[in-house]
This record gives sequence, structure tokens and C-alpha cells, in this order.
Amino acid sequence: MARRSKKSEPETLRKQLLALIADFEQKLTDDTLREQVLTLVPANHLLRDLGSSLLNEENCKSARDRILAYLFKYPRVVIHGDELMVVAGISEYARRIRELRVQFGWPVLSGTTLREMIEQQEITLEELQADSLNLLKTDVYALMSAEQDREAALRWNEANVLRRSKISTKDKILSYLRKNVGRPVSGEELRYLANDSKEWARRTRELRTEEGWPIATKNSGRPELEVGAYLLEEDRQAEVHDRKIPDPVRVAVLERDHHSCRNCGWSHARKTANDPRTFLELHHIERHADGGENTLDNLITLCNVCHDEVHRRYISGEYLLDLLKQQH
Repeated sequence: MARRSKKSEPETLRKQLLALIADFEQKLTDDTLREQVLTLVPANHLLRDLGSSLLNEENCKSARDRILAYLFKYPRVVIHGDELMVVAGISEYARRIRELRVQFGWPVLSGTTLREMIEQQEITLEELQADSLNLLKTDVYALMSAEQDREAALRWNEANVLRRSKISTKDKILSYLRKNVGRPVSGEELRYLANDSKEWARRTRELRTEEGWPIATKNSGRPELEVGAYLLEEDRQAEVHDRKIPDPVRVAVLERDHHSCRNCGWSHARKTANDPRTFLELHHIERHADGGENTLDNLITLCNVCHDEVHRRYISGEYLLDLLKQQH
């Protein structure tokens, strides 16, 4: 059985460690290799004890507790695995991170997942307080939110079943999002579905931009979402003509309209129980099929209810143009 770290006063452990290292000088010249190695065993134990004793909060009794407490002190900051190994006091820190993610629902994303999201322009380096993509490797992690997702364990079980299915990566992701419509899921979950292949981020983006599924992220229309989260807003595809709006244009329109419906003023922040308004859509004032372009002057943000009213011809294009001219 692996030895557990023993917490003590850091200063006491530091002095004990220094004494062992000082005594080791003689053994380097006089003792055999095995005697030298055996002498370093307690030094290694003391070093782990020292690392695990740096967090002295009452609730930091296990390696998993200490890892979580350390991540909480640096939210959305890229933390190297070696740091977590020190405070955990064990070498199997990666297993504890997986437990935090899968069993307890803490949104801890790996550097690999974060890098792939950045490459698909879902998040930015600035949001991670990171200077370079080179920092985002397998053995770095970031806690993206202080909110625990208590449904995570159930979702990870669903993901495990889908992961083993014979359908394509894109179909696995879509099926998973549809099972969780209206609930944010993490990029780590979608990456797992793709058997840890980097194509997951591109396939998810294609589902939104090419196939018209309303998959939102913090940087694509839902600023209140946590960094690293994906949300299928509604279990339906957009009309064919709406699927070709480039993401930068989509974001610019939403930002101009303050992420709210220009007709009724509804936004996600105003959502209430049993409200038929559940998400925002972009509408072409001059129909795309008639040559209407994907431009700020031809696009307007509407809630799903008002958008339906437009397509039933209860709201005219002239009225929408007047709304665009008004100060918002």
C-alpha cells in the first residue's frame, strides 16, 4: 500500500529534511549504492509531508481535498501538475483530478482540452491568464468555476456508453448534447467522447456553424456561461439560411444588441420558469435566400418567440429596420 503523507508543522519538517540531507554528504563517499538509496527514502517521505502540510485548512485532510483547495486559490489560472503533486503529497495526483472532475463535478480542464478550444476560438489565452499556447500541455490544469456540478457523475456514465458506440465523433457529441439540452457540459466531457482525439473541438464547432445546432459558448453568444462550457440551447437545427453566418459576425450582432431581443427586450438574464422564450436567434431582415447578406445592417437579434412571429409575418421587415435605427 502506498504511504500517505503525514501533515505536521512545515518548519519542523523543513529542519528534519535539512538534517537528513546534511548527513547524506558522508554517505555519498562511504556507503554502497543501496545504502545511499535507502537513506534517501525517509527524505523523500519528509519532502512529501512538507508539501502536503503547506495547506493547513481544516478541510484539507486528503490529497484530493488539498488539490481542490489549491485550485480554488487560483481559479482560471493554468496550474502545473508538479504543483499539485507537491500539495497532494502523492505522485498519483492525476487520478485525484479525474475523481474531482468525474465523481464530484468540479470543472477542472486539462491543458490539452484548453489548447484545442483556443485553436477553435472558443476561448482566449487572456481568459486563462496564460502567455503562450506552449504552456497548455497534458500535465497542466485549470479550475474554470467555483460551482460544483452535482449531475456530473451521471453525465460521465452516459458519456462512457456513447464513447464505446460505433457512430462518428460528431454524432457522439451531438447525441450527448441532445441528452443534456439546456444544461452546460464541459469540453473535457466532449473530448472524452471523442476518445481523447483533438478533432472534438472542430466537430463541435461544425455542428454549430455548418449544421445549425444552437451550441453556445461564452464567446459565441452566451457571456454568462463559464469558460470551457458548451450548451445546446434548443433541440432543433436552425433554418438552412441561418447556418452560414460566420461566428465573428454572429458575435458582433449579439454584442451590438446587448445579447437581448431587439423586439421585446428578452435576454437570458431575464429567463423565468415556464417562459416560452428560451434562446436568441439572428434573423436576416432581407432573406438570405433572396440575396440578403450576413452583415450587421441585415441581421438582428430576436428571441425564439419573436423570431417565430416574424416568420408568421406578424412582424414586418420594415419594422425590424426601424428597430435597428433606434438607439439600443
